[in-house]
Amino acid sequence: MEGIAFSPSNNFNCYPQIHPIKTLIPIPFRFCNYKTNNPNQSLLSFSINSSKTTQTPITQPPPLVVVGSANADIYVEIDRLPTEGETISAKNGQTLAGGKGANQATCGAKLSYPTYFVGQVGDDAHGKLITQALGNGGVRLEYLKSLGGGVPTGHAVVMLQSNGQNSIIIVGGANMSSWPDKLSDQDLDVVKNAGIVLLQREIPDSVNIQVAKAAKGAGVTVIMDAGGMDAPMPQELLKFVDIFSPNESELRRLTGMPTDNFEQISQAAAKCHKMGVRQVLVKLGAKGSALFIEGEEPITQPIIPAAQVVDTTGAGDTFTASFAVALVEGKSKRECLNFAGIPRPLSVTRICVYI
Repeated sequence: MEGIAFSPSNNFNCYPQIHPIKTLIPIPFRFCNYKTNNPNQSLLSFSINSSKTTQTPITQPPPLVVVGSANADIYVEIDRLPTEGETISAKNGQTLAGGKGANQATCGAKLSYPTYFVGQVGDDAHGKLITQALGNGGVRLEYLKSLGGGVPTGHAVVMLQSNGQNSIIIVGGANMSSWPDKLSDQDLDVVKNAGIVLLQREIPDSVNIQVAKAAKGAGVTVIMDAGGMDAPMPQELLKFVDIFSPNESELRRLTGMPTDNFEQISQAAAKCHKMGVRQVLVKLGAKGSALFIEGEEPITQPIIPAAQVVDTTGAGDTFTASFAVALVEGKSKRECLNFAGIPRPLSVTRICVYI
């Protein structure tokens, strides 16, 4: 894949025109009885037999709605990270679609679950790349907006080492710019009718707060992935979150507590409980995962080994989205952890996360 060149955003406009992307991508639905926490959700739709005039009701699952970021990930494959002042050569370089929100939405769709993505891209080559990748992944794009006015699509530089580990630098672009002060009723309607809403921190906290508040008010479960912004978590946001999902380093940074062993991780999760989140889903890398529910014993899931690690980019996003799909389908929390821990090639960022 050839790299995609982009120019600096010198013509940034704080008041861009917003052009909704109306591309409709058909995705497979599994028709069965799904549980929902929202008593006001209407889960009935109708299919029409062309030979008859009667309408047959079909029960559809409430969708997974991901509100978040979409990036163009500029990959460089290297043997090791450069030291200060050092220049090294990359073995390969390419530009691919990514971003935590886009990764999670693609995972949900590739698991054959109806998934909507609410986000923003620029009206540029990177935005077109992301839109095509999401559509090809089966994500519904009615709520993805293309920003005019010279606002660039968010992008990231991903330095992938030969051992599969990566270091990432993010440029927010459209993910962080030009969101309306108040989200439209249309955007909030899809949130209120979701089965689960999945958030991350690569968009402004003010947007996440509006979405989480609307979802909570409609009885929709909110899962907050802690990845993204390196800043304290607003208390106003946490009070609307049902499940908070950090990895070890994010948990350490957000609580100010060590997370070197399971006892320390448990204590840090307990601090999250005191901050207002009853359930804390911690991604532990090679040690698996754990769900800490306030007042209950932790549920742990050891790692399910993969034959070979190709790239850890998007692995955490894939885990969180897989957990969300299992949960909205009515599986138990233990079953959700097990399902989320299965290695699978579902990240939009790379063709394979694990093989």
